[in-house]
Amino acid sequence: MFNIQCSMVNLDMIQTAGIGALALLVGMVLTRKVAFLQKFCVPSPVSGGIIFSLLTLALYGWFHVEVSFDGTLKDVFMLAFFTSVGFQSDLKVIKQGGKLLVIMLSLLVAIIALQNLMPIGITKLMGVNPLIGMASGSISMTGGHGTAGGFARVLEGMGLHGAGTIGMAAATFGLIAGSMIGGPLAEKIIRTKLTHEQMQPQDEDIDPAMAGIESDEASPTGRTKRVSTNEQEFQQYAKASYSILLVMGAGTLLSWLLAKTGITFPTYFGALILAAIVRNTIGFISYKDDGKMVKADKLLDMERIISVGNICLSLFLGMAMISLKLWELQSLALPLIVILVSQVLMMALYAYFVAFPLLGRDYDAAVLCAGMCGFGLGATPNAMANMSAVCYKYRYTVKPFLIVPIIGAMFADLINTGMITLFLNLL
Repeated sequence: MFNIQCSMVNLDMIQTAGIGALALLVGMVLTRKVAFLQKFCVPSPVSGGIIFSLLTLALYGWFHVEVSFDGTLKDVFMLAFFTSVGFQSDLKVIKQGGKLLVIMLSLLVAIIALQNLMPIGITKLMGVNPLIGMASGSISMTGGHGTAGGFARVLEGMGLHGAGTIGMAAATFGLIAGSMIGGPLAEKIIRTKLTHEQMQPQDEDIDPAMAGIESDEASPTGRTKRVSTNEQEFQQYAKASYSILLVMGAGTLLSWLLAKTGITFPTYFGALILAAIVRNTIGFISYKDDGKMVKADKLLDMERIISVGNICLSLFLGMAMISLKLWELQSLALPLIVILVSQVLMMALYAYFVAFPLLGRDYDAAVLCAGMCGFGLGATPNAMANMSAVCYKYRYTVKPFLIVPIIGAMFADLINTGMITLFLNLL
């Protein structure tokens, strides 16, 4: 259908960033207006970016014009985001989740492995490139759009043409599927697996309004409201930006050293690991301020670091989505559909038959299964939305809303990146 000769329109990095920002703004308007996008927690850069990628598809198919985007700034924003993810990896908060958190982490490791093993097996049976299986595996499922974009260049370098488009398409599918199956699965578990007593409220003093609270911090209880002046806000965001840039710069050196090992790592891995090391070691350093000894971890304003990282993620996703070459999917339609449907079925069966029993066979376990479907196929906001929907119908429970943000903010990307790197080097 699209095997045609096209003229090229090349946009530089500034023009690409401008159109990416425009796609983000369009997505924000769409998200406010379209109930479907709100229901399934579709990120604004994704909804807006798809509009622009459809426009480039129309230009390619109807007018024989291919638009080429410069990805230089996109890669910078990606690196900044994953650096902020590394800063969130505070190992001390693992104690807040207790046994359930350890079990959830173990379940996460297993599902990430399965999300890669199964599609690789499917691609071998269908006689297609196994890298297609990796692009539609945990890279785009547990990893979502951010990781799919981050690994696109690695997969392209290994020989998978159109890796970014495949990964983004798979991530969008997973985002919607994760929201669609989480609530119904928890409903079935509650109706068929729990007794009437297990479904009853255990604490009448719990504030049900907490069910709707979402947090970028590792612990939902860790955030406090503060009043500050514009000058204070400027200083705090400036300090957060400088912290990210410093670690980004040093992280590129670590990535260079890792590349010397001959093992394939994503470009952001050095900065992500270095940020995690800084976050978990800076608390052991003290300095004198006005005659008092102060711990150096006070220098990290985590709330602002997370905010700056999320801004960079939005811009990165906007630029990644407008760069999709949807016509590259035409020859991969059947293998990709088979893999993605299999991913959803596997997640549902895994949550129902494996995760629920291991998590305790109680109401908390049912709610956590809804959350697992959310972040296992989509992202942490999907997981929070799934759990909120279940708790709104039945009752609020504390532990899932403590554990899932910790998993999503601190461990999912770290574990997933390590597992993906292992699989890519075994292929």
